[in-house]
Amino acid sequence: MSTLSRDQILGADDQPRERVEVPEWKGHVFVRSMSGAERDSWEASLVAAGEGRNLANARARLAVLCTVDEQGNRLFSAEDADVLGKKAAKPLDRIFRAAMRLNALTKEEVEKVVGE
Repeated sequence: MSTLSRDQILGADDQPRERVEVPEWKGHVFVRSMSGAERDSWEASLVAAGEGRNLANARARLAVLCTVDEQGNRLFSAEDADVLGKKAAKPLDRIFRAAMRLNALTKEEVEKVVGE
């Protein structure tokens, strides 16, 4: 392997995405990996300032960051997490599991972040 340049690194398409069927919504979405900054932000959201763990709506918050269209553009903004969290648990969990897998998020890592 060769040494990478700055431009090669910054130009690399390193956020894989995966098609996830959502029959409950009569279609499919794409789920992608997060950027480093997005992952840090999501992990920080799991710990409420001065209050310990904040797992409320964690599935929807992760889905908001990782659900994209075919070109990789996010479908949701951060403000959509509350309304997305009111959708059925089964399709939301399917997206959440794909996002966990694509981002190499294990249960152990999440527990470490929230201090369990």
